[in-house]
Amino acid sequence: MDPLEGRVTLITGAKGGLGSFVTEAFLAGGAKVIGVSRSIQASDFSHPNFTAMPAELSNSEAAQKLVEAIAARFEHIDALVHVMGGFAGGMSVADTDDATFETMLNVNYRAAFFISRAVLPQMRKQGSGRILAVASRQGVEPAAMTGAYSASKAALISLIRTIALENKDRSISANSVLPATMDTPANRAGDPKADRTQWVQPAQVAALLVHLASDAGAQITGAAIPVYGKQV
Repeated sequence: MDPLEGRVTLITGAKGGLGSFVTEAFLAGGAKVIGVSRSIQASDFSHPNFTAMPAELSNSEAAQKLVEAIAARFEHIDALVHVMGGFAGGMSVADTDDATFETMLNVNYRAAFFISRAVLPQMRKQGSGRILAVASRQGVEPAAMTGAYSASKAALISLIRTIALENKDRSISANSVLPATMDTPANRAGDPKADRTQWVQPAQVAALLVHLASDAGAQITGAAIPVYGKQV
């Protein structure tokens, strides 16, 4: 039997550089996947268990409407896998403009807060659920010239830990995964001369998320799990 057979899973950022791997891995594991991004379409993943729902999740009302639509159609939500995120850097804190700061908060923290807040009442009603978020190594080991990004990922890690503490009474687990630099198209384009043999493979991150969403990962909660590969 597949480890996620029939489990309704909401994946944000479902067709991004990492999100595509995560979506494919959850579909392969037997999950019913609702894939979310601003421009996602049913044709992005040719699988009978895939449903596309375009949404802009940095808006609280949009996140709430999305969850209500999923709950009405599927009756329950077994897992939220928040892959959505973005990077902007190359500036010191002193030189970081308001637009960059707000963008990092929106895509890396506010969206996670809004979608988690929206799914938690449904999961608490069910008495079960998994909330998983992809953060970053820089959320716990910040680097120079990435202040807004690192801070937004640190806030995400704190949010997920808090959710774990607040919802353990309803058998809801919450964990974050902290990859180092991953071998994605965006990172290849941004650093074409890098030694990609040192980078983390997205398939490894996707496999870990599947494990955390499965019965085998049921007792893992409140964790921030590093995935550093050769960058350790």
